[in-house]
Amino acid sequence: MNQGSNSRKSIFLSVCLIFIIMLLISCQEKKYEQVPELKELTDQDYIARGEYLVNIIGCQDCHSPKRMGERGPEVIKELMFSGYPSERVLPEISTDALQKGWILMNEDFTAFAGQWGVSYAANLTSDDTGIGSWKLEQFKTALRKGKFKGLENGRDLLPPMPWQNFAKLTDEDLKAMFYYFKSTKPVKNVVPAPIPPTDLTGKPPKP
Repeated sequence: MNQGSNSRKSIFLSVCLIFIIMLLISCQEKKYEQVPELKELTDQDYIARGEYLVNIIGCQDCHSPKRMGERGPEVIKELMFSGYPSERVLPEISTDALQKGWILMNEDFTAFAGQWGVSYAANLTSDDTGIGSWKLEQFKTALRKGKFKGLENGRDLLPPMPWQNFAKLTDEDLKAMFYYFKSTKPVKNVVPAPIPPTDLTGKPPKP
């Protein structure tokens, strides 16, 4: 009986050994795909990402001067992202409409009038009259905290700038947008200062 038991143990051990050998062989033959290394983004990668974000967010809706075309306002390419043109005079503002709670805008959506007064779309080009001299942290402060020129002690950005929405963008997305704006054609244009609600004459003050 001991001989039979030993025989069964021997067979069992042999089967286990064969199984282990087959398992080791199969592991050696199996090809594992290498995990690709994370690509470090280049400046051009950031610019391309920024262009995509700026276009889908709709920054040109307010920050680019336009001319009327067959399908309505069309962006003037050579003035793209340059903000409200400094030489332009606002049309007459209906203070009666404002008193009734309306918000007004000019023909190409670069100027807005409301209970806060009149606000103008900023120059976002790479010129020094735009954001040419800005640092990345200034851009982040402007969009995260709604501060004029990205200065901590600057005035608050006026409506309808939706900085509260942009504040939710990631650091990488804000960096991409900043890199793109810094890559744009510089357009010299000093956007007028806002008009306080006590002086809604329709004529922008000197910047």
